[in-house]
Amino acid sequence: MVLFSVTKKVTTPFDGQKPGTSGLRKKVTVFQQPHYLQNFVQSTFNALPADKVKGATIVVSGDGRYFSKDAVQIITKMAAANGVRRVWVGQDSLMSTPAVSAVIRERIAADGSKATGAFILTASHNPGGPTEDFGIKYNMENGGPAPESVTDKIFSNTKTITEYLIAEGLPDVDISVVGVTSFSGPEGPFDVDVFDSTIDYIKLMKTIFDFESIKKLLSSPKFTFCYDALHGVAGTYAKRIFVEELGADENSLLNCVPKEDFGGGHPDPNLTYAKELVQRMGLGKSTSNVEPPEFGAAADGDADRNMILGKRFFVTPSDSVAIIAANAVQSIPYFASGLKGVARSMPTSAALDVVAKNLDLKFFEVPTGWKFFGNLMDAGMCSVCGEESFGTGSDHIREKDGIWAVLAWLSILAFKNKDNLGGDKLVTVEDIVRQHWGTYGRHYYTRYDYENVDAGAAKELMASLVNMQSSLSDVNKLIKEIRSDVSDVVAADEFEYKDPVDSSVSKHQGIRYLFGDGSRLVFRLSGTGSVGATIRVYIEQYEKDSSKTGRDSQDALAPLVDVALKLSKMQEYTGRSAPTVIT
Repeated sequence: MVLFSVTKKVTTPFDGQKPGTSGLRKKVTVFQQPHYLQNFVQSTFNALPADKVKGATIVVSGDGRYFSKDAVQIITKMAAANGVRRVWVGQDSLMSTPAVSAVIRERIAADGSKATGAFILTASHNPGGPTEDFGIKYNMENGGPAPESVTDKIFSNTKTITEYLIAEGLPDVDISVVGVTSFSGPEGPFDVDVFDSTIDYIKLMKTIFDFESIKKLLSSPKFTFCYDALHGVAGTYAKRIFVEELGADENSLLNCVPKEDFGGGHPDPNLTYAKELVQRMGLGKSTSNVEPPEFGAAADGDADRNMILGKRFFVTPSDSVAIIAANAVQSIPYFASGLKGVARSMPTSAALDVVAKNLDLKFFEVPTGWKFFGNLMDAGMCSVCGEESFGTGSDHIREKDGIWAVLAWLSILAFKNKDNLGGDKLVTVEDIVRQHWGTYGRHYYTRYDYENVDAGAAKELMASLVNMQSSLSDVNKLIKEIRSDVSDVVAADEFEYKDPVDSSVSKHQGIRYLFGDGSRLVFRLSGTGSVGATIRVYIEQYEKDSSKTGRDSQDALAPLVDVALKLSKMQEYTGRSAPTVIT
């Protein structure tokens, strides 16, 4: 057995190591600076209660992006030096963010140990490679991201750190091979357990979904399927779940070999970046003679986001979570006894609100950030939740879960087609969405992003929108001058959230204009800094009349878009005649 000693390394602080709930994200070259990663890791260990470090079990893994394998070895040596008892590592350092959450919550090692937390190595949907992004975040014992009370301590520690502990003599562990490697140090034994992280995740999915009914759907000659992992970590799980467990053809998997640079692409599952899938599903600009599959889905780098597509049909993330909630009890065994409640982030469309009202479910509107959902779930108040930025999840873990969302949709399709698999035509994704609109109405929805706007101008624009809220009669007069066919504003505010669990208050979470017909305009500022700010405008038109739910989204939204841009004086403040991105 290899003996190791602990070295104290002298260091000095780095500026800007402030983690959000998504952790610390910087360019790889920043993380490669001597002591940079080590400072952050030690600051995290120092921010945790002693019993969550000394003698504890922690997970260290991620989406496999460039620099991950180096980072795993560094963190492992630092964990040993800080008195951690064992480190669990996914084979080849691969573990999706949802799987990490599942492993923390569910995995019990042969010796009976359970994890108290995890370092997750990911920058989510950001590009990877030597000149691209790397990230690290810490998740707690509930499987969810560290709360602000912890991330604030971490940041505070990064500003005063003078030394870190590392077991330099500890040899690198071969993380390509499953097995336990044992060492001995000043505080006793230390183990590194390399394991196949798909096993625990699949086991959990089988307690949630009826795999046999999904398998029957996938085996129907009328049902065709396509899944694009965008060369992220989801590829590892896709092969095991969709091909080996559910019997899908391996040719239905696109870009499912994880790569350190995501194949040079941008691992963000949307209509812009999932180009190959979009083309295959018949939504691309060029036409093809090949008939598109019935169902398509994509994941981001760490597999917590998802995009759902039908044949020549895009499902908005806001509609997706509403449809899952509306169909969960009858389609997904895990929810058979009913939903505890549902929640969405404030900018997400109100499609979920209408479902909650109709089904008499508890409903919560929270600020952007998965930790707010986690609080509700830990308190037993929420079963299904989602956000407009392609994140959907449930209380089975404390992260959003891309593959869970795909299995949820396949479960709904399997349920709707259970007596129809031998029939002439299957119930399709588009059929399900249109049926949903017929029952609950349609929330036409779009988001305009204005990136790298002058930070001062962005703040002035937002301040102007807040000031206007003092007189709704003036606002409505102005709106009628812009578009007479738009409903009156009946309420306007700056969104503030009081957490029903811990009573914490989150202020300045976005500016809302709520219209009498259920439509909304939301303005949010994101990423204010020296480089500039991003202004996000969320535009939502509610339509109850089932004869009008089949319109082109941009046509339906045109009056409200006009109002949003003129009311905010977007061009005057920013100098921009068009948004950087429309989603």
